[in-house]
Amino acid sequence: MKKIIALMLAVLFVCGALAACGGANNANNGSKDATAADQKAKSDFKAGFIFLHDENSTYDLNFINAAKAACENLGVECIIKTNIPESNDCKETALDLADQGCGFVFADSFGHESYMIEAAKQYPKVQFSHATGTRAHTEGLDNYHNAFASIYEGRYLAGVAAGMKLNQMIEEGKITAEAAKIGYVGAYTYAEVVSGYTSFFLGARSICPTATMEVQFTGSWYDETAEKEAATTLINNKCVLISQHADSMGAPTACEDAGVPNVSYNGSTLQSCPNTFIVSSRIDWTPYLEYAIKAAMNGEKIDADWTGTLATGSVALTEVNDKAAAPGTAEKIEEVKKDLEAGKVHVFDTAAFTVEGKTLTEYKADVDTDEAYQGDTNVISDGYFHESEYRSAPYFDLRIDGITLLNEKF
Repeated sequence: MKKIIALMLAVLFVCGALAACGGANNANNGSKDATAADQKAKSDFKAGFIFLHDENSTYDLNFINAAKAACENLGVECIIKTNIPESNDCKETALDLADQGCGFVFADSFGHESYMIEAAKQYPKVQFSHATGTRAHTEGLDNYHNAFASIYEGRYLAGVAAGMKLNQMIEEGKITAEAAKIGYVGAYTYAEVVSGYTSFFLGARSICPTATMEVQFTGSWYDETAEKEAATTLINNKCVLISQHADSMGAPTACEDAGVPNVSYNGSTLQSCPNTFIVSSRIDWTPYLEYAIKAAMNGEKIDADWTGTLATGSVALTEVNDKAAAPGTAEKIEEVKKDLEAGKVHVFDTAAFTVEGKTLTEYKADVDTDEAYQGDTNVISDGYFHESEYRSAPYFDLRIDGITLLNEKF
């Protein structure tokens, strides 16, 4: 009898164990099913992108690469529209992307903004983001957002590389200290461009105190002929190093042809300009796009104004081209970068520049943009101009001593 009872208990134990295993397997299957559902949800999500030009523009190529990387990292479908002008075509493209089921739509050019806002109003359940814009923090739309990065820090570091090169040329007797004149090719006389060339100049002057700069504007973000002509004009004006805030290979090509050192923008030009390319700064848009797309996927809030930094990996420099750069350039850039990150150095330190011979203690910038572009916010405190802190897009528009504008294009 005891043997029978023991046998029955053993059977019950095995059955219970099998049931428990079955429950665990069911739980595991449930987890796998949830994961599969998660992946399906991700693969069903679509992100749409509107770009002013195509891969031939260094500016747009930088965005295109980031869009592809972010979507691949998140496992979402990426729909890209290129060569979309700053016109109603932008709105129609944004609406088309929303009609295709995109839950997130992004545009990359300043002039796209008003059209993106119109599209956002028509599709309140779709999240719209815009690079370089100024109106998200005042429009008050839950589904419209601006983003930028502290690229002035990257340009400052690129300027450090330029200053190192100028000092090398002085030490080797190729130029005098007084002849350390930089040329800069700009697209428009906008705050974004002014902020960029000023931060670059201040970086150069922190290393080479006698540096001066001339700026020639083209009136276009992408015009290879005009950019090459502008660079050539600056070289003929005895500028011994050229940089740019314009999107074609025009200026770098002019430098390579003339044997003039060049600091480019938005990516390396080493392959085409191996003898003159020094370094390039750029915004890496991947961190922002991953953040914003993920938030849109999960129904989470996206910042109205998002500013990427060196710390977020949003401000990047290419590798230094040792063939063209001064010895020790990479090491000096890393040293200054650490000081920027630690807050020991501020790009727009008011002790480092003057305006009409005066050191500024306060300045009202146009942060809440209106039609008259009137200043509304004091942005100088603690001894420096606080760029991209009151909104993401640059608002530094001061014309500092040491920089000469050869023309203006608005």
